[in-house]
Formats: sequence, structure tokens, C-alpha cells
Amino acid sequence: MLDKTLDTVPRDTDTEHQGRPPPPRKRHRVLGLVLLVVLIGAAALGAKGVLKRQDNDAKLAAWTDAQAIPTVNVVLPAKGAKAQDLILPGDIQAFYEAPIYARVPGYLKMWYQDIGARVKAGQLLGEIDTPDLDQQLAQAKSDLASVEADYQLAVVTAKRWKALVASNSVSQQVTDEKVAAAVAKKALVAGSQANVDRLNALEGFKRLVAPFDGVVTGRETDVGALINVGSADSNAVLFKVADIHEMRVYVRVPQAYSSQLYPGMTADLKLAQYPHDIFKAKLETLSNAITEGSRTVLVELLAKNPEGKLWPGTFAEIYFHLPPDADIYRLPASSMVFRQHGLQVATVGPDNKVLLKPITPGRNLGVELEVLSGLSPSDRVIANPPDSIDTGDEVKVAAPGTGTVRKVASDKPATGSAE
Repeated sequence: MLDKTLDTVPRDTDTEHQGRPPPPRKRHRVLGLVLLVVLIGAAALGAKGVLKRQDNDAKLAAWTDAQAIPTVNVVLPAKGAKAQDLILPGDIQAFYEAPIYARVPGYLKMWYQDIGARVKAGQLLGEIDTPDLDQQLAQAKSDLASVEADYQLAVVTAKRWKALVASNSVSQQVTDEKVAAAVAKKALVAGSQANVDRLNALEGFKRLVAPFDGVVTGRETDVGALINVGSADSNAVLFKVADIHEMRVYVRVPQAYSSQLYPGMTADLKLAQYPHDIFKAKLETLSNAITEGSRTVLVELLAKNPEGKLWPGTFAEIYFHLPPDADIYRLPASSMVFRQHGLQVATVGPDNKVLLKPITPGRNLGVELEVLSGLSPSDRVIANPPDSIDTGDEVKVAAPGTGTVRKVASDKPATGSAE
């Protein structure tokens, strides 16, 4: 009974356990809890790492896709062509230029004007000694005197026979023959006179004279030189005289610019021997025909030459000041796309998608090209399109002069509120 009573008496467990370790079962429970917390933390860290790696992969993919979209610079078509200088080579010729040929054979007796001499119309340049012509003239004059004497005799004879026929002393037949003989002698006199006049005219060509006021640009003979009758085919030029008070300038203008030229417009001349001088010329006329070989039109200009600085045969650079054309556009030459369908430009649409547009080119201005049709003023043209660009490609538009991507009007602006 005592043992049972002792067993039912409650024990002070705290008193009993003071100074002794807890039972093993409770220790195991604590360790389990600690291990569970560690596992949960490790799992959380692993999940966080996985999520971060997935986020990094997504960002890398987005960055890669963004880098695959090309960034381009765009330009707007410039309205109207710039005023420009059309520079072409030209030839300067004298207003009048005449080669002096010999009309009679002989020897040069003397020349009186050398190259560079200023001469007046009719001024003596040289003389030709023509002994053969002189003898022919003398013989022609003698023949003329002879036929004139025969003619006078024939006239007297015809008068006498006319008087005799009235008295029936001679026949009418013989009288008519005498009258006809007088008429024939008269014709011979006229022929001989014409021959004398011809030779007298040739005698006048013994004197070589200037045909107009000008300057002697060539002397191709000398005293004692044998002179033959010359022509343009023989190249036997004795003197050359040019009128240089005003010069003719000839230039061939390409067909593309022919419509912009008109009589009365001015041009500048630049010569190599006068690098600091500019000479003015006025367009006089156009040939109104295109040369098939070169597809150019011949243009003639006139340039005053009061100081005589412009010389015949001079090469010159002709500067035509062409007016601007407000009906066409200008684009950089680098914006052109050459494809099998012709010349095109790459434009950026409102959705930043590329649209290739065919154009009709005009004049090539060097760094720029005129566009006659195919564009509108609002078209955003890619300044330097890649060779692989095509319609439908997505692009980014760079901000001008920064190299950064620019938000275009079609992009939605970022919205939000500050808290």
C-alpha cells in the first residue's frame, strides 16, 4: 500500500531534472526543427537563384532581340533644288576670224604687218610680185586694142554698105553681112574687155589687205616665198586676222541641263592664265539640236573683250548659274537603294517598319541627287540603308547628332504618376 501511495504522490520534475540533460526524445525534436528551417532557407535561396537566372535570361534575350533591330538615321526630303553652278569646258573664238589666201601666183614681195599687229579694214598686209600675171594683162590689153580697131573698121564698112544699098549699087545680102560682121566685132571687143577686167581684178589681189578691223594672229609666209593660189583645202594660209573686240564662246551642255538655258542668261568665264579674274559672258543662242554622239547641245555665248585678254583658241571653264527648281526634292546620294526594279529609297513608316519606294531620279548633284517623283515631304528616308534592308523590316530611328535611339511621333509616350 505504501508503494502505491508513493507512486501516486506527484513528483517535482523540475527538481528532479535540475542539473541533468533533457531526455533524448526532446533533443531530437529540436534538431529536427532546426534542420527543417535550414532546408526551407536553402530551398528559398535556390528558388530565388533560379528565378533570378530566368529573369537574366529573359533580359538577355530581350537585349539580343533589341540589338538585332538596326538603328538608322533618317532625313526628310529637301524641297526644291539648290541653285548650283554648272561647270563645263568651253572654247573661245574670235568674233570674226579670216585666213588670208593668195588669189594669184608669184613671190612675196614684202610683208608689212607681223603677228600681234592691230590693223584696220583695208590696211596692207603684204604684196605679191606676179610677173606672169603682168604679162597676161599686157597681152590682154593688146588683144583688146586689136579687136577694137577691127570693130571700128567693121562699123565704118557697114555704114558705107548701107549707103550703097539705098542706090542699088550693092546687094542687100552683102550689106547684111557687113552689118553682122560689125556686130560680131563688137562682141569680140566686149570679150576682150572682160578679159582685161578679169586680169585687172587679179592684179588687185597682189595686195594682201585686212578684211576688217582686228589683230594679225598669224603670218605664215616670208619675203621671197613662192606663192601659189590657195584655198581652204590647201592650207596655204598667208595671214590670219581676227576681230577680238567681242569673243564667241562655244560650249556643249548635256541634254539634262538644256531646258534650263535661255538666251540672255549670264555665265562666268575662268581662264588658267588669269586665275584671279572672272569674265562675264551672255548666252547668245543655242543650236536647238542634240548631238547624237555626245547627247549635248551646242551653246554660243558672247563676251566683251575691251582689254584684249580673251584670245582666240583659249580653253575656258564656263560657270552657268542655274536657278533652283521648287518642284523637285533633294536627297543624299547615300540614301539610294539600287535594286533590280530600279532606283529606290527606304522610308520609315509610322510603325517603324521599312517601306521601299521607287523614285524617278533627276540631276546628280554630287553628294545629293534630285528626285523628280516618288516622294512626299513627310517621308522619313533612311540616310544610309543597309544592303539587306527590305520592306517590312523593323528599325530604330536614331536621334539626330546623338547616336541614341529617338522616340518618334508614332511611339506611345511613357506614362505614370509620381508618388
